[in-house]
Amino acid sequence: MIDKKYFLKGFKSIKGVGSPAIALGASFIAIGALLKNLGFTIQESIFSTFLTYALPGSLVMAESMLIGASLINIFIAVWLVNARLYPMTVALMPLLIHENQPRWKYYLSCHFIAVSSWLIMKDNYENIEKEYRIDFWIGIGTATWAVAIFSTIIGYVASDFFNKDILIGLAIVNPIYFICMMIGAMKTFQISLSVILGTILGPAFYFLSPEWCILFGGLIAGTIAFLLGEKSGN
Repeated sequence: MIDKKYFLKGFKSIKGVGSPAIALGASFIAIGALLKNLGFTIQESIFSTFLTYALPGSLVMAESMLIGASLINIFIAVWLVNARLYPMTVALMPLLIHENQPRWKYYLSCHFIAVSSWLIMKDNYENIEKEYRIDFWIGIGTATWAVAIFSTIIGYVASDFFNKDILIGLAIVNPIYFICMMIGAMKTFQISLSVILGTILGPAFYFLSPEWCILFGGLIAGTIAFLLGEKSGN
């Protein structure tokens, strides 16, 4: 069973002015309003967030439906955009795995992988006994998941009061927050170089391929930073 003490501790960890959950909530308010404008029912909007639980994936799904993409194309597009979460999973799971915990907890907790919950866990895991980190993580994931669903409902209900500029502003709160977090994490040569190169190469590749500029810029920037970091021993 899930340890109630550590679950509640994780659940409460999203509180605070600097919590990523605030940016997450603002973004999903915009998603809720967008889904209503696209003709989704409130049940469909809630179910979308319930399953997707990721801002880029929700946006891709909504935009794909808007242009009339087929179901298989929407599935592939959302799957590809959410593949960015794989490196976070690889980095996080070794911190959570403990021989005394059943596997079903790890399978369940995979749904909670998101930048917001990942950041909270990375900031707090050293203060949690390793055996109970998975329970703490499930608490974080449940809380941020609930914030996303609740914010979707708010956005859907209040959509008539939002104009286009407000929706755009709410939608970009999350990316701006994560950019600030990445800048704050620039404490090593590799991270600093990857952020700086990504900032330069992303816009540069836009002139070559607007559709693939972020992927190309991030892949090349990260690869160069990794190789140079390995070579210099950092």
